[in-house]
Amino acid sequence: MIPRVLHWRRLAVVLLLVVLVAGPRSVVAQPAPDPTTQVALPAPDQLDTLRAYIDRTWGTLTRSHEDLLKALPDDKVDREPGTPWPLYVAASEDTAAVGQRLRRSLTAEEWAQVDLKVLPETPREHMDQVEPHGLLYLPHPYVVPGGRFNEMYGWDSYFISVGLLEAGRVELAKHMTDNHLYQVRHYGTVLNANRTYYLTRSQPPFLATMVRNVFAATRDTSWLADAVPVLTTYYEYWTTGPHRAGDTGLSRYYGLGDGPAPEVVMGERDAEGQSHYDRIRAYYRTNDVTAYDESLFYDAAADSLTALFYKADRSMRESGFDPSNRFGPFNVGIVHHAPVGLNSFLYRYERDVAALMHALGRSDAAKTWTRRAEQRKRRMDELMWNAEAGRYRDYNFRTDTQNDYHFATMMAPLWVGLAADSQAAATAETLWRLEAPGGVLTSTRRTGNQWDAPFGWAPLQMMAVEGLRRYGYGAAADRLSAKFVGLVHKEFQEHGVILEKYDLVQRESDVSAGIQYGYSENVIGFGWTNAVVLRLLQGVKR
Repeated sequence: MIPRVLHWRRLAVVLLLVVLVAGPRSVVAQPAPDPTTQVALPAPDQLDTLRAYIDRTWGTLTRSHEDLLKALPDDKVDREPGTPWPLYVAASEDTAAVGQRLRRSLTAEEWAQVDLKVLPETPREHMDQVEPHGLLYLPHPYVVPGGRFNEMYGWDSYFISVGLLEAGRVELAKHMTDNHLYQVRHYGTVLNANRTYYLTRSQPPFLATMVRNVFAATRDTSWLADAVPVLTTYYEYWTTGPHRAGDTGLSRYYGLGDGPAPEVVMGERDAEGQSHYDRIRAYYRTNDVTAYDESLFYDAAADSLTALFYKADRSMRESGFDPSNRFGPFNVGIVHHAPVGLNSFLYRYERDVAALMHALGRSDAAKTWTRRAEQRKRRMDELMWNAEAGRYRDYNFRTDTQNDYHFATMMAPLWVGLAADSQAAATAETLWRLEAPGGVLTSTRRTGNQWDAPFGWAPLQMMAVEGLRRYGYGAAADRLSAKFVGLVHKEFQEHGVILEKYDLVQRESDVSAGIQYGYSENVIGFGWTNAVVLRLLQGVKR
């Protein structure tokens, strides 16, 4: 593809970098980057040190049956000291066989600290019978993100598996993919993570890409044939029932549980003992909300959050972007939106399954999946593409309007190859609004939420960089790669660790002061940051 240069023609003058006082509506104004400016990566010996740390960390973050006692603890829930850790298996599983397998991997003293329990046959409908909350059994080793996230997460695992494959750890990447297939077979879906309080929701759908990547590395057609029916089951989770975005033909996020999320009630309290939900009620008491009908989510007379609020809160957590103000304060307007990101991921899912069907010689099935992808693209073009804005926008099917919130998932259609060349060019021309000294901002808004400005996250860097590179904007992709890797390396030199998220404006990892909602700590590890650093470095070398 012919290299392309971004001219930023929509900007008449170069803006000064302005960091406004944090507030629910403040905007981070960025200067348009000079497309001819080169941003250098750290020196090769420095990158070798960073890679060596990442290589060591894969082992630190891996959980298996042999170290089950490292996987069972959970900082997000309370536990009576001295009691065994609960470990749940599905009713469809052979509990006795699981117990024998685990006992072979543990000492008698270790096994005494495990309380093996069986879930109800339909746990989503009987969550009141799941007490206390605990870890869900998985048959294979997996990599956790790190810190308080001591379990296998849904979309984290996709990015982690990409890093594992870049590092040549094919077997571990396959194990993680097999665990996700196991979850669909026994727990009904790819879970937010393998804890009981996550049984009612998933995370952004990347399972087909995980399978495709592993198959590309192994060429195991027997394994692939066993996986394909599971991919269909998981696809139906996203395209039927409450995950349908009205009559749009598109999909939405929708948590299947009710009431406050247990891990938030138990694990997200501030120094004054206020929970995330307490802080939200305080916000509603003192702010006028115009982004959505506040009465749907907050009962002012009773000073209480409504049932729909908690449903929307769980849906926001299924999206992985928890929290942000992208769909109004605390993202609860998400239940009325078909998001650009989710539907781009499903377009890729459909294309990936089509390719896998071709690999199995199932041409009719491949055509069916290709047709689904084409239909999704048509609906996204009709409802989400905005030529004046130069980007796809999330679609509110309740009000039949587009959401003009500037968010980094606008790059997802480029990343998955959905955008036409003209659409990609228009979107690339608007990216300057999100570009900061440390890479691509999550949004242009400072809201006190971690999935807004001034913060940046590894997955969004990968989507933007690979989306640009796919459409020929290699120089911009290299510049953004160098910015983010440079920031990760700078903070690694200063603190000796890689972290979950970064302040891309100040180029710092100290983020707690700017986060008012949800948890404010910056978690060490960190699985997907490790993976994306490896991926970005590999892309720059190509």
